[in-house]
Amino acid sequence: MKVKNKILILDDDRYILDVLNEALTYADFEVKTALDIDSFYLELDSNKPDLVLIDFLLKGINGGEICHQLKITDVTDSIPVILMSGYPKVFGSLGTYGCDEFIAKPFDLYTLIDKIQGYMSISAIN
Repeated sequence: MKVKNKILILDDDRYILDVLNEALTYADFEVKTALDIDSFYLELDSNKPDLVLIDFLLKGINGGEICHQLKITDVTDSIPVILMSGYPKVFGSLGTYGCDEFIAKPFDLYTLIDKIQGYMSISAIN
């Protein structure tokens, strides 16, 4: 039996989480979601994702800062991080925070899935 790649998504919009969960599960990924930072870190610790999707603008915190923390921590620095935002100009003005990819909302789900599969292929090689 093939082991599914694990994806963890942090977004404070339940609708976005539901759509991404459904689409990525259909694309044969194991998906965990978090609406807030506390749930995100619990899922991160317990599920060891292969890739993380983070919304850039969250209630009370900048998703870029979370990305930065993941990238400077030895245990999580190799996990690919994709930041998403409906405000790409804000993201562009603040820097990349070390993310592996940025996707502007709204985005095409097939494009997102292709990008994710590309990172999974890279991690399978390494």
